[in-house]
Amino acid sequence: MPPAFAYPAKPAPGDVVAVISPSGRSAARFPAPFDLGLARLREEFGLVPAEYPSTRAAEASPADRAKDIHAAFADPDIKAVVAAIGGEDELKVLPHLNRDTLAANPKPFLGYSDNTNLHLLLWSLGMVSYHGGSVMVELARPGRMHPLTRESLRRALLTRDSCALEQPGEYNDQEQHRWDEPATLAREPSMAPADPWSWHGPAATVTGPGFGGSLEIIDFHLRTGRYLLPDDSYDGAVLFLETSEELPPASYVYRVLMCMGERGLLQRFAAIIWARPKAWAFDQPNGGAAKARYTSSQRDAVLAAAAEYHPGAPLVFGVDFGHTDPQHVIPSGGAVTVDGQAQQIKVDY
Repeated sequence: MPPAFAYPAKPAPGDVVAVISPSGRSAARFPAPFDLGLARLREEFGLVPAEYPSTRAAEASPADRAKDIHAAFADPDIKAVVAAIGGEDELKVLPHLNRDTLAANPKPFLGYSDNTNLHLLLWSLGMVSYHGGSVMVELARPGRMHPLTRESLRRALLTRDSCALEQPGEYNDQEQHRWDEPATLAREPSMAPADPWSWHGPAATVTGPGFGGSLEIIDFHLRTGRYLLPDDSYDGAVLFLETSEELPPASYVYRVLMCMGERGLLQRFAAIIWARPKAWAFDQPNGGAAKARYTSSQRDAVLAAAAEYHPGAPLVFGVDFGHTDPQHVIPSGGAVTVDGQAQQIKVDY
């Protein structure tokens, strides 16, 4: 069975929140979006950001980044912890973390992408955390924060609300701005029509603790096997997965799910929520037709694996969390309800 999850106390306007970078070094290379994100924490949420030593460091060892995590969680004046950005090697930070220190000092943690690593460790401790929101991306969106993202972040950061996730009518692949051209931060990105979420499997209603994050990072943990709990710990959880700006091919997506199925793990989840795939990157600047093909091929891979290994689970594809704009925050370990009859997803923040 899953751990007994507890929601950490939330900050209130005027409280101090830690800003750390457990993974990438982008805050050192691109100060403009980082500073914009900090300003929005202050101005739009009323919170006081506190930077930690390695946050803007051009180089920081896994041990140094772990020190910042410990310091942020252990400081009673810090009421939440927010990641600056993702990256690619946060897995190497986890061996330096003291589980007892984190467990004794529960706080909301927000981040996504490579920060899935820390979410999974907190999940194993029974601590609810929040998959989504980063200082340099969502908080530093050019022009203004997207209203849907802002509201989701507000709920995750400051409230214990329960709410249904809204389907946006438009989206963006975060493709308009470049951090090395700060002037572009003033231009709000253009949006494209968003396909509606697609529902598959039985029209059942299930509720369970959310588990997941970046598919590539889940794959890291399936390979290393050091930070996941026994497979039966995931019985009845709601699996949520998204893919990154690396734009993994559909074959990779299918193979990860295939291995989860062959392991007998995929079948333990009560429902599957799959994010709208990011289908554009600076090194793969797909046009509209190519984006549609990429999204369709990923959907086909997910549906094929689900049909083969877990046909009895409700499955929703194309939900707006992860690497596209706007972004819903998903509570990792928090209650997630998938209502196949009403075709609605509810989360408890």
